[in-house]
Amino acid sequence: MEQKIKITKTSNSKLKDINFDNIPLGKTFTDHMFICDYKDGAWQNPRIEPLELIPTHPAAMALHYGQAIFEGMKATVGTNNTPLLFRPEENAKRLNHSAARMGMPAVPEELFVEAVKQIVSVEQGWIPPQEGSALYLRPFMYADEPFIGMRAATSYKFIVICSPAGPFFTKKIRLYAETKYIRAADGGTGEAKAAGNYAAAILPTEKAKAKGYDQVLWLDANEHKYIQEVGTMNIFFKIGDKFITPSTNGSILKGITRDSVITLLKDKGFEVEERPITIDEIIGYSKEGKLEEAFGTGTAVAIAMVEAIGYNDEIVVLPDTNPVSQDIKNTLDEIKVQKREDTHGWIIPVTVGEKVK
Repeated sequence: MEQKIKITKTSNSKLKDINFDNIPLGKTFTDHMFICDYKDGAWQNPRIEPLELIPTHPAAMALHYGQAIFEGMKATVGTNNTPLLFRPEENAKRLNHSAARMGMPAVPEELFVEAVKQIVSVEQGWIPPQEGSALYLRPFMYADEPFIGMRAATSYKFIVICSPAGPFFTKKIRLYAETKYIRAADGGTGEAKAAGNYAAAILPTEKAKAKGYDQVLWLDANEHKYIQEVGTMNIFFKIGDKFITPSTNGSILKGITRDSVITLLKDKGFEVEERPITIDEIIGYSKEGKLEEAFGTGTAVAIAMVEAIGYNDEIVVLPDTNPVSQDIKNTLDEIKVQKREDTHGWIIPVTVGEKVK
């Protein structure tokens, strides 16, 4: 697909009113959004317009049958105030993996990446300069065809919106291992970033918070013993000299940060096992003094260290120190702002005002 992205800029920017030292989480949005329509079997009319409400028919199929998926990414600022993206092509691939599972059309990878680059170029003034902050990007697709009936829709919208964000989880988190509710099952949509996955997680998360925890540690659907994810993140455990993370077997999201962390751990000489791991194993390792660190990984948070894990009547308390995970976090953060050499080609600079096909 080679279509020029039409850009219509607002005449009344809200940027002058933003305080980057006090950004309400998920409530502040930039001036513009990218939109592209899928009709008659093709993506058409890619454009960047002032952010506004989207007219939606009450029978839009996403509202009734849940054909809605999304991605999460961040734009940072590097040397010479250059906007930077982190592995955007991987987000494009994962969006299309989600689309395939949900019976939705693929977005051409070049369109996805160019859309993200263009919106970041237009909104580069919204990237917070503070350490640990970034411009959060939310690409998403939903079925907008008005139809009441159980089938794949024939029309969709692909949109990218942007929201400046401060650091997530500035303190360690407490996890509650859920034994009743599940996040995903084999053959389900756990490996897709489908909106319904997150809707189903809201009630269990609120219940966990009421017990004094921050996030849910999800267990498998069949036996409620194999660890899957934590909240909206992948999970790592340091057992002695190696790290263990649940293998992505179809019910666990293939995290881009997860993949990056595995690479960095191996770069630093650590063994990484991707395999099924049970909550009983973790409790046993803790009692033996072998459980040294645990942390979640994801786009929004990067790395979140774990303080404790509650499971039935037991509480696993993690050591106070997190030397390796803190080092990995620092390495990842520094790569994203060009303070450390990017030896893997993960960083994509965005030239402000660049022309893309």
